[in-house]
Amino acid sequence: MKSKNIGFNSKLIHGGEFNDALGSATVPIYQTSTFKFDSAEHGAACFAGESDGYIYTRIGNPTIHALEMLLAELENGFGGIACSSGMGAVNTVYGAMLAQGDHIVSSAAVYGPSRVVLETYYKKFGVEASFVNTADINEVRKAIRPETKLLYIETPSNPTIEITDLKACCDLAHEHGIPVAVDNTFCSPYLQRPFEFGADIVLHSLTKFINGHADIVGGVVIAKDEVLYKKLRSVMVTLGFNMDPHQAYLVIRGVKTLSIRIDRAQESAMKVAQYLENHPKVEWVRFPGLASHPQHELAKTQMDGFGSMISFELKGGLEAGRVLMNSVQMAILAVSLGGVETLIQHPASMTHSKVSADGKEKAGITDGLVRYSVGIEDVVDLIADLEQALAKV
Repeated sequence: MKSKNIGFNSKLIHGGEFNDALGSATVPIYQTSTFKFDSAEHGAACFAGESDGYIYTRIGNPTIHALEMLLAELENGFGGIACSSGMGAVNTVYGAMLAQGDHIVSSAAVYGPSRVVLETYYKKFGVEASFVNTADINEVRKAIRPETKLLYIETPSNPTIEITDLKACCDLAHEHGIPVAVDNTFCSPYLQRPFEFGADIVLHSLTKFINGHADIVGGVVIAKDEVLYKKLRSVMVTLGFNMDPHQAYLVIRGVKTLSIRIDRAQESAMKVAQYLENHPKVEWVRFPGLASHPQHELAKTQMDGFGSMISFELKGGLEAGRVLMNSVQMAILAVSLGGVETLIQHPASMTHSKVSADGKEKAGITDGLVRYSVGIEDVVDLIADLEQALAKV
């Protein structure tokens, strides 16, 4: 049975079509730095690209490759490139697509380090960046320049949970010959597949939903075609952003329960969001599943579910949020997201602390904004936890 012809849940278990020579039922950990050649001629052929043999784990490894094939299949892309971290994936994209004198248009509300690295390191090398609300297609249109070489989108956005119209943005960018990269971390391929809307590159922090157990750090870049794949992979190999085989093994194990975990978490997230929206101490809530979300209708057409990420602000602002975060007992006060455990954090002072005050203001990252990643605990316990914490505000 070819895994391309089976359902998504079955692909999670059987995708990638990996076959071990010894018949292992799971992908083994090839914990080796280097691989021996059959002969001098074989070694030369491997380095020349005339053989599929492995050379060195920074360049390729069977365990890592199995993960790359699986994730590319789940996203309906050509090939995957596993990286040592989510930022390794981000910098693989930037490094491959941007050069001195180039310009990038990015979502303003994007993962903090994805923005900061453009405003600091890439700026030193002559790359300019414009950060706009990509949920407003007119802002994207106005930001495009003749030297724009990449449109970089994160949807839903981090941490404001805004939804960008992927098809509209991809159509606009392609009219100008600009490739589009989409950070799909908040959704995973279970809820959203950007290639279906015209994206050229998809990336993930594997640390989050895909692995789902808060025990590894990793990233992946997936290309829509072979030309882009080779361009991106060359950067990963040259800069040494490679994943470790044991990391890859854990992600392969974690991804098998992706749909079950997300189904449970997003069902609870809807109930938590409704609870917060009706609480007298809550100023506003952003969750795509709520009818009050500005892009609720777009989310219904672009996503296969509303996910489990919630942002909200209390009427008491920053101080009220501080009390809340110091008072929760089940939710863990920690950065990251997408795991089996519920996490709560304050973006302005944590994940987005290095973004300038002006940048945060334009991105809608207020001092009182709280980000809440719903896990798979019993939802009655999560709401009870919020209830007792809110009572102290």
